[in-house]
Amino acid sequence: MKWYKISNIQNRDKPFITKVKAGRKNICLVGFEGQVYALSSNCPHAGADLSDGLCVNGKIVCPYHRYTYNLVTGKGGEGQNDFVAIYPVNIKDDEIYVGISSFWDKLRGK
Repeated sequence: MKWYKISNIQNRDKPFITKVKAGRKNICLVGFEGQVYALSSNCPHAGADLSDGLCVNGKIVCPYHRYTYNLVTGKGGEGQNDFVAIYPVNIKDDEIYVGISSFWDKLRGK
């Protein structure tokens, strides 16, 4: 797994949603209740940019059709039968890092 430093996140102590790049991936970074979460920025249902959505009760809400995705598991709301990829977040020395597994890491089960 490769860790990417995410720069320019201001006021992490307040809720936020923003789109960032980690390697070649577009990531939706969410600050909610003192935690930082990273998930795929594209809604699998309609392809909307989830960073244009909002966060309610620990779920990101798609701005197009109001589909919801759990920030911790990536699982879609009841009856959706879909999910978004989630990525590990590490905060070190007050900097945010997002971990991205390579294709080979996934094959090896890492």
